[in-house]
Amino acid sequence: MQYTVLVVDDEAGIRESLKDILEDEGYEVLTAANAQEAVDLFNHSSPDLVYLDIWLPDRDGLEVLEEIKAKDSSIPVVMISGHGTIEVAVKATKLGAYDFLEKPLSLERVLLTAQRAIERGRLELEYRQLKSKLSDRYQFVGRSDTVRKLREEVERVAKTSSRVLITGESGTGKELIARLIHETSPRSHQPFVEVNCAAIPQELIESELFGHEKGSFTGAHERKKGKFELADRGTLFLDEIGDMSLLTQAKVLRVIETQEFQRVGGSKNIKTDVRIIAATNKNLEEEVRKGNFREDLFYRLNVIPIHIPPLRERKEDIPVLVDYFLKTISAEYGRPPKTIKDDALQLMMQYDWPGNVRELKNAVERLVIMCPSDEITARDIASFKKDSTEDYFSYKTLKEAREAFERDFILRKLKENNWNISRTAEILNIERSNLYRKIKSYGIQIHT
Repeated sequence: MQYTVLVVDDEAGIRESLKDILEDEGYEVLTAANAQEAVDLFNHSSPDLVYLDIWLPDRDGLEVLEEIKAKDSSIPVVMISGHGTIEVAVKATKLGAYDFLEKPLSLERVLLTAQRAIERGRLELEYRQLKSKLSDRYQFVGRSDTVRKLREEVERVAKTSSRVLITGESGTGKELIARLIHETSPRSHQPFVEVNCAAIPQELIESELFGHEKGSFTGAHERKKGKFELADRGTLFLDEIGDMSLLTQAKVLRVIETQEFQRVGGSKNIKTDVRIIAATNKNLEEEVRKGNFREDLFYRLNVIPIHIPPLRERKEDIPVLVDYFLKTISAEYGRPPKTIKDDALQLMMQYDWPGNVRELKNAVERLVIMCPSDEITARDIASFKKDSTEDYFSYKTLKEAREAFERDFILRKLKENNWNISRTAEILNIERSNLYRKIKSYGIQIHT
């Protein structure tokens, strides 16, 4: 790939010298003798790097730097001057300059700076693109007043470092809200670290949260950093906080109060600066009354409460969610997006979705995979089985229920293994030929 460099200097000799040495290294070089030329070239050519003289005949180079950075902050700008001072260099750096070179220019320094500056610019562009993809991924989709208010709450909360307690049924999007708060906060460039308090055995959760020293217990072969340490200056998301033991609750409370902790088996206090966002599908106030959750920790976590209502209470969001999932899931599988007919959408809106948005997404994913047509009809909705064990009780015979479950199970395992029949057969512990016969008899389409 050929990179473009814009050289801005009122001295023709310097412009030509820089042009010659940069072109010899394979760069495409544009030159400008004044600020106006520089701005015009920048707007039309979008260079990958700018060498900018501070003293220009028509404008101050620092003003041009500020204008360039306002248009595209990712493009590195190297300031050059024969009358540089520390004060000017500091000001240029504050305005976003990548480096500051003094005349007479060292050609080796010019080339090294170009190489490093363009690499940094490339990395910043990749970061912005990744950030954009993440932002697209973490969207709280809907058009109801509830979703609008939730977005407003997230926007207000994100600007602070206050602790947040997110409540709601499983599948409503508690982790999504937590990530949105982090992604739109001043801590967005720092880590987002998640801990599922229900998934980690109680004897291991302290090591998971606070880390441990080598030899502190059987199996501790080396020092390990805990989630509090890994999330330093970022956000720690404590999911399913209601399942945390009382002993661990006491230690988390102490970290909140002191902003310090010790690794398991350690004696050194480690300072931490984390924003805690907690989530639960339990009624913590009820858990406090039962003695299962510490009241003092509840009030520490519940600084800003956010409740996400179940999908059945905001069914006007279903059409928007279905459309969003049809587009994103189809794109994930590299297919053109399917459309859904009104009568099919009405059937989906009549269902209460006990698994909430997660269940709806799974249903749409299944339709994208299994529906042979580009248009989803009411017949497709009525024929597919939802991801709920209760659905299997609708079959009249044991044979029908067993076959339906087996088909769904095989389909899921195939998807988990990227449609690799041999690997799926190995995981299911059956012969490949036997699995192939089942795939054929159930009418499962293999995607490559």
